[in-house]
Amino acid sequence: MIASLAMYDRPETAAANDRFWQAIRAALGNGPDGLSRDADLWDIWQSPDLLLAQTCGLPYRARLHSHVTLVATPDYGLPGCPPGHYNSVLVAHRARLGAPLAAFDGASLAYNEALSQSGWAAPCAHFAAHGLSIGARLETGAHRASARAVAERRADLAALDALTWDLIRRFDDFAADLVEIGRTAPSPALPFITAGGRDPVALRGALRGAVDRMSAADRALLGLRGIVDLPQSAYLAMPLPPAP
Repeated sequence: MIASLAMYDRPETAAANDRFWQAIRAALGNGPDGLSRDADLWDIWQSPDLLLAQTCGLPYRARLHSHVTLVATPDYGLPGCPPGHYNSVLVAHRARLGAPLAAFDGASLAYNEALSQSGWAAPCAHFAAHGLSIGARLETGAHRASARAVAERRADLAALDALTWDLIRRFDDFAADLVEIGRTAPSPALPFITAGGRDPVALRGALRGAVDRMSAADRALLGLRGIVDLPQSAYLAMPLPPAP
């Protein structure tokens, strides 16, 4: 069996994620000894041996929803977001402090990948809703790399998962060179999934219990406030973005 909590895993959160998984495993009474950190995420998400993983909303609705089972949705208690939702933070170089969104019409965007809700789909929808366009695109492979690209002035903007932005501000020195210029509309947060055909009920209960028993320090570090049950339709209702 495979378990992965890769979406918000970085050196500073790894131990807390390990403790979270061990609490889930103890509640289930089975599961792998540790989290998978070396395998390709698409291989993990599509494996028939998947016990539990977290994916992004866009891969889920674009490719995975008919092949995996939705387990539950985390609630991160993010400002301006309903339970079980998150949004993207638009960041620019600190030299643009106070600039309105309209000043970024045609601006270049650093984005992690085309199948990212927060890094690509959300800014596309946000700019379109304001009658603005995105200019040149720089694919970076990761939110943190997108943020660094803006800090180094290799791109004008990046759209970062709000929880990832919180972690960047806490742990990355280059965050001092970035300013927030806006936030996108909320969308369903990154879902927990299991392999298709696997019963999600026990997993959902184990997740909920593990969050409830989490230490205050781990809760603050991982941002977890609870587990909610969003239907598949909440994810599938979101539009697919254009290709970069």
